[in-house]
Amino acid sequence: MSFIVSDEILTATGMTETEMKLEIAVMLFQKEKLTLAQAARLVGTNRMKFQQILASRQIPVHYDIEDFEQDLTNLQMGRR
Repeated sequence: MSFIVSDEILTATGMTETEMKLEIAVMLFQKEKLTLAQAARLVGTNRMKFQQILASRQIPVHYDIEDFEQDLTNLQMGRR
């Protein structure tokens, strides 16, 4: 699915497309609609960089059992 934001909206907000994606990703992460990895992917960055962005905004990172299990799976796949 593609999501298109018109130039009119970007101009009204004074944001670039990248800034808009970041704001959407941060908001959805805060509302627990996206995981850390999903939000980072939306922005086009890695999880560590996205965590740094969250920290700079004093937004806590929620890391639950599901995230931990996904990290374990990813690590195990990386060893193969």
